[in-house]
Amino acid sequence: AVALATPAYAAESSSFLTKLLMGGGVIGWVIIFLSVATLAVVIELAVNLRRDKICPPELVDEIEALLEEEEYQEALELCESEPNFLTNCLAAGLPRLNEGYPKVKEALEAQAGIEAVKLQQRVSWVLFLSNVAPMLGLFGTVFGMINAFDTIVQMGAKVTPSDLAAGISTALITTFLGLLVAIPALAAYQFFRNKATRISIDFAGILEDMTERFRNR
Repeated sequence: AVALATPAYAAESSSFLTKLLMGGGVIGWVIIFLSVATLAVVIELAVNLRRDKICPPELVDEIEALLEEEEYQEALELCESEPNFLTNCLAAGLPRLNEGYPKVKEALEAQAGIEAVKLQQRVSWVLFLSNVAPMLGLFGTVFGMINAFDTIVQMGAKVTPSDLAAGISTALITTFLGLLVAIPALAAYQFFRNKATRISIDFAGILEDMTERFRNR
């Protein structure tokens, strides 16, 4: 019984996928393109939105060693040659060492805020795509319903359910595709937003430890 049911189930699944790909029209293909773009952004974030990827541990150790030896100019040059969240903050604070610890801390905190915003902006692309997809789905829904009502106007009393099926199918398929993209994209956005926040907090702690030596300088 299972062997007999399997080909039928496969054919039904194939038919459903074909309906999704072909039944949504141009709007459906635009949503499918958005799903590919969303997947690409999510993969990029999964690969690159990591603390060790943003600022390698060996670079942190090298900066720590230079600060410990009071080689501040060399540390500044290293930070400027390797721009990332941590080094950009240090590059903003180290030139103000002669102004005292409060000024250094103020510069670090200001730059850390800028770098945190940059991280959130990278993640916001997922939110943008997750918002556009259901709006396109809604647009397709309205378009499909307009086609269905146009059919009613043109055919009058002769209209049959099969005559309306194409417009209603387009309406439902585009809505389905829009939600299919938006729901996982929103989940991914929340995940990466929280991850970006944790990374910002981690780097703030590292900066605090690095610059604590300047408090009594």
